[in-house]
Amino acid sequence: MKKITILITALVLSLTACQEDKGYFLTGTVDGVEDGKKVYISELDGNNRTPKAVDTATITDGKFELNMEDPETPNLSFLSVEGVNGNVVFISENQTLRFDIDTDSIRNTEVVGGKENKALYEYLGHLKELNRKMQKMQNEMRQAMVAKDTAKLKSLQETQAELRDNDKNFKQELFQRNKDSFLAVMILTDMLNMKTHSSAEVREMYAEVSDRIKKTDLAKSLEETLERYSATEIGSKAPSFSGPTPEGEEFKLEDNLGKVTVVDFWAAWCKPCRVENPNLVRTYNKYKDQGLNVISVSLDRPGQKDKWLQAIEDDNLEQWDHVSNLQFWNDPIAKKYGVRAIPATFILDENGVIVAKNLRGDELANKIGELLQ
Repeated sequence: MKKITILITALVLSLTACQEDKGYFLTGTVDGVEDGKKVYISELDGNNRTPKAVDTATITDGKFELNMEDPETPNLSFLSVEGVNGNVVFISENQTLRFDIDTDSIRNTEVVGGKENKALYEYLGHLKELNRKMQKMQNEMRQAMVAKDTAKLKSLQETQAELRDNDKNFKQELFQRNKDSFLAVMILTDMLNMKTHSSAEVREMYAEVSDRIKKTDLAKSLEETLERYSATEIGSKAPSFSGPTPEGEEFKLEDNLGKVTVVDFWAAWCKPCRVENPNLVRTYNKYKDQGLNVISVSLDRPGQKDKWLQAIEDDNLEQWDHVSNLQFWNDPIAKKYGVRAIPATFILDENGVIVAKNLRGDELANKIGELLQ
């Protein structure tokens, strides 16, 4: 009798343990896919920022289950179904997550379960609605421009600015509610990439993120980016660089500083850069005799040196120094300066200290004039 009691007690404890297990468990239904098809789980690789496969499940009776290894830290993950385009975005966390997948609209699938994913889908829902409103507004603005309705256009521009302000406030508020969530780093990364917040603002907010989340690969990547940005903030000494000129010679920044130096990141394929080039030429011609120097760093593609040189000639840029590694967005100088969009300009004083950046047209010319007085 005693042995039976012990056995029953052990069984009860075992069942209780199973019921209390809140580990990383995925379950779901899939409509419109025959049995035997696979469900694939992948997650963001911290090294190359691309998804890597981590597990698969087989669909049986329109359902699937996966008991995953509990992640040490959350990560951005993806679920896809064999033969179906698109995927479901979710965050790996030590919870039971449920997916009810309609293969006709897999991207609209929401993940049920876990505080990380609840926060994620609140954010994704906001972005989806913001994008819808912005697209609608852009269409209306185009119509107003065609109709030459300046009053309507001005009203739409004000509404668009209001939408951007609301978006900024929403992200800040959502961040404050989720400092111990993977989403916190996603929001800060978007703020930095979309330039809705300065690197100083993002750095200040990042300090509030929990230590648990700072261990994630995405957080480490954000830290590295913020480090690069801090190196090119106003008041910092401009990072030293060297690179090949059109003639194949080695050019060094520190050997070519003027009383004021403009380091201009551009490319032959960049239309906004080409539009801005005449303004830069006018500014250079106006102030070159007073000590202005310009250094153009091109982000042209590999094997397209001819297009780079042709653009220099066409835009009358031969008057100053040019550098390019012809590595597109992998250019080491651009990475060192944290450049993710062009045109981008950094204005340096005679000691190589950054005194202003990302000025164009009259703003650039006025700043150069002020510095040279």
